[in-house]
Amino acid sequence: MTQKPDAPYLIALNLTERCNLGCAHCYLDAKVMREGGTDELTTAELKTAIGDIAKIGPEAMVVLTGGEPLLRTDIEELASHASALGLMVVVGSNGLMLTPERIERLQRAGVAGIGLSLDSLRPEQHDGFRGRKGAWAKTMGAIDACVAAGMPFQIHFSVIDQTADEIDDMVAFARDAGALVLNVFFMVCTGRGEKFSDISAEKYEEVLRRVAQAARTEKRLMVRAKCAPHFKRIAVEMDPEWPITAAHGYDAGGCIAATHYARITPNGTVTACPFMETSAGSVRENSFFEIWTGSPHLQTLRAPKLEGRCGACEYQKLCGGCRARPLAVSGNAMGEDFLCTYQPQGGAVITPLGPQKGVLRWDDEAEARLARVPGFVRRMVRKRAEAYVREKGRDLVTPDDLEYLKKRRFGEAGPPVMAQRPSVADAKPGARK
Repeated sequence: MTQKPDAPYLIALNLTERCNLGCAHCYLDAKVMREGGTDELTTAELKTAIGDIAKIGPEAMVVLTGGEPLLRTDIEELASHASALGLMVVVGSNGLMLTPERIERLQRAGVAGIGLSLDSLRPEQHDGFRGRKGAWAKTMGAIDACVAAGMPFQIHFSVIDQTADEIDDMVAFARDAGALVLNVFFMVCTGRGEKFSDISAEKYEEVLRRVAQAARTEKRLMVRAKCAPHFKRIAVEMDPEWPITAAHGYDAGGCIAATHYARITPNGTVTACPFMETSAGSVRENSFFEIWTGSPHLQTLRAPKLEGRCGACEYQKLCGGCRARPLAVSGNAMGEDFLCTYQPQGGAVITPLGPQKGVLRWDDEAEARLARVPGFVRRMVRKRAEAYVREKGRDLVTPDDLEYLKKRRFGEAGPPVMAQRPSVADAKPGARK
C-alpha cells in the first residue's frame, strides 16, 4: 500500500512563458514577450489550482514565477486569492518591471516577498547572461525599490564557470543590501540550459563548500544552496553537530522535489521540479490533490531506488543526489549524479530523524511575533522554535524562546533590517576583502 505523502510546503506556479529577457540558462526556454503561450492557464483555472493547493498544504508557500510573472495582468488578483486562503505568496522576478508602484500593488495583494535574480555583480556579465543590455541596472533599481518599500526580498544567484569566483562578494552584497536570503542555484541541463556550459564537478564542490561556510558563519543573512543536494554531505563533513542537516530536522540543501515541492507549468502540467519535464498529471484533468497523492511518477521519486555511486553512498538518504541531472543526460532518473565527486566509503547509511511527535502549543504572544516574521523564513523559524522547545522537554513555545533563538542566530544586533543598497562600486567583485 502506498504511503500517504506529506503535504507540500513549496509550490512554484509558472504563470507564463512570456519574458522580457532571453536568459541563456532558462529551464523553461521562455519565449520572447511578443510570442507567449497560447494555452496558458486562465485566471479561473489558476484560482482552482491554488484552492486545491491550499486544501492539501494550508501552510504552503506559493511562488508566482514565469517566464516573467509580472507580464500577467492578473498576478495581483491571483496573489490576493492565494493570500486570502492563508497561503504565503512570493513573486519570483527579474526585476525589470518592479517599480515602486508595482511593489505597492503587490503588497496590497498580500505578497510576502520578492525573489530577484542577480547573476553577477559585473553589469556586463549579468546583461550578457540575461540577454539584454541594461538588465543589471534595472535589477539593482528593483532592489532599491524593495528596500524603500520595506518589501522583504531574496537574491537568486545562478553559479556558472564565469561567476563561481563571485560567491564571497555576492554573499557580502546580499547581506549589505538587506536581503533576507541568498539562494545559490546550480545549473541543471534542461531548457536553454541544455546548451549552456555548467561548472565542473570540482568547481561545484569548491563553491558548495564556500556556500556551506557562509551558511554557517553569516548572522544577518540566510545562505542556501539550491539544486545542490551534496550540500548535506558537506555540512556533515564540516560539522556533524551542525543543525543544518536533515539528520537534525532542517531541510536546507537537500532536494525536496516530489516530497515537499512541485511546480505547475503555464499549461497546467505538474512536474516534480522545474528541471524534470516528466509529467505527473495536469490540473486541467485532475485536481492537484489527486496528482500529489496519486501520481506514480511522484511516488517513485519519494522512494527512489538509486543506482551507481548514489545507490552505494552512505549519504543517500541525506543527499540522494539530483535526479534531474541523470534524467537529462541518460534518461534514467535513478542514475548517479555525475556532478558529485564523492566516492562512497562503505559505511552505514546515515538516517535522518523522523518527524517529532507530540502536541506542541504556542503562546498567543509567540504566535503574534511569529506572524511578524517575513514570509520567506517563517516556516524555518517555526521549525527551529519547536525543535528547541521539544529538546527542552516542554510543550509550549513562548516569546522568551523566540528571543533566545533570535539572539543565538543573529547576536545582540538582531535580525537584518532593510538597508540602503551598497553602491555600484562596492558591489563589484573584489571590492570587499
